[in-house]
Amino acid sequence: MRHARRRVVRRVTRLAAVGGLLLGGAMVTNAVASEPAAPSIGVPFTAPPATGEGTDLVSRLGNSRTAGSWVDKAGRPVVAVTDDKAAAEVKQAGARAKMVEHSMSDLKSAAATLRSAPRVSGTSWALDYKSNQVVVRGDSTVSSSDWSRMTEVAEGIGSFVRMERSEGTFTTRVNGAQPILSTAGRCSAGFNVTDGESDFILTAGHCGPDGSVWFADDRGRDQVGTSLKGSFPGDDYSLVKYDGGRAGKGADVVAVGDGKGVRITGVADAEVGQKIFRSGSTSGLREGEVTALNATVNYPEGTVTGLIETNVCAEPGDSGGPMFADGVALGVTSGGSGDCTAGGTTFFQPVTKALTELGVKLIVAKSSGGTGAAPAPSASQGAASPGSSAPITGTDVSTLLSRLTDPRNVGPGMLVIGGSLVALVATRWIRAEQDRKAYRQYYSATWG
Repeated sequence: MRHARRRVVRRVTRLAAVGGLLLGGAMVTNAVASEPAAPSIGVPFTAPPATGEGTDLVSRLGNSRTAGSWVDKAGRPVVAVTDDKAAAEVKQAGARAKMVEHSMSDLKSAAATLRSAPRVSGTSWALDYKSNQVVVRGDSTVSSSDWSRMTEVAEGIGSFVRMERSEGTFTTRVNGAQPILSTAGRCSAGFNVTDGESDFILTAGHCGPDGSVWFADDRGRDQVGTSLKGSFPGDDYSLVKYDGGRAGKGADVVAVGDGKGVRITGVADAEVGQKIFRSGSTSGLREGEVTALNATVNYPEGTVTGLIETNVCAEPGDSGGPMFADGVALGVTSGGSGDCTAGGTTFFQPVTKALTELGVKLIVAKSSGGTGAAPAPSASQGAASPGSSAPITGTDVSTLLSRLTDPRNVGPGMLVIGGSLVALVATRWIRAEQDRKAYRQYYSATWG
């Protein structure tokens, strides 16, 4: 009878232990499955910019008392000011003030003088807020005589115009995250946008004239759409209208390579000092920093103004691709110099201006708290359309591991699993000890 009770106890204990393992496994699985998706998939996250506080202060104080703003390494806004009273107001608002000699009015006046001079292909200039200068660059195609002429114009403006020679050539990056092809060449799909009735791809204007037909394959079998409402030179943006009228699933996602993507949750203006990412079909995902705003570039095809200047690299084939930070759309790739081996300078068309001029809104994720349009009914997570540039295919392994090792997820489930394993091992050990004891008692004559 006693042995029967022991067997019953052991069986009940084993069943409880196995049940605990199943329960704990279900709890951990449920915790991982229900954990909110990371805001960025397959791409490192950065601290968001300082909520535009510096830009707001510049707007409030005016161009004669300020000279731009930027974000420092700690993510704190810095505002260039020209008088002590403005500095006090900046500090009172919680930002850092930097006293400078030249106001924004001075910098913009210098840029206007440069624009009025005879155009020299292969040159660019931008407002460098950190150094309180206008930086003029000339690439390798600029002749010595043209550079001397540009230098004379700069000297006539003042010492706050800095002249620099650049290696490489300032070119548009014709040929994005996902490639789209036409007779005009290969270009990039940037972001998906909508006018409320139809969906479009926002890409670079230099990719092709209005009427260009785009395909997702190099054999011309998978037609994507047709270009319209392009602006280049002057600006560098255009729309590609989807043949079916809808972007399809994944319209709020841009590719970052290896089948991974980043959900786009809003749109904003870039800030100097902001860490950014750019994705393209040639060189993939690259990171860098915004170095200047309101840049002017004299491409061989014409002059483009109001661009974002960065130190991120790009290569032919990346043109029109998306530039973003923390899921916020900032720009589409226009052009630049250098490559991703030696580095270089890349310019971007601001998305905000393109949306305003084209009368469309960005298609963003449903959870977005930013500016933009709610996704079209068909724009949901899944296989991405060419404009969205990427599918989201399951969970990244590193993300899954981080969830499994997160105490908030592991807590109850892993404790149940651990306790069940201990109980199971303990019952087996107890049973073995009992068996050994019984053997010893029964075969006492041979137990050594």
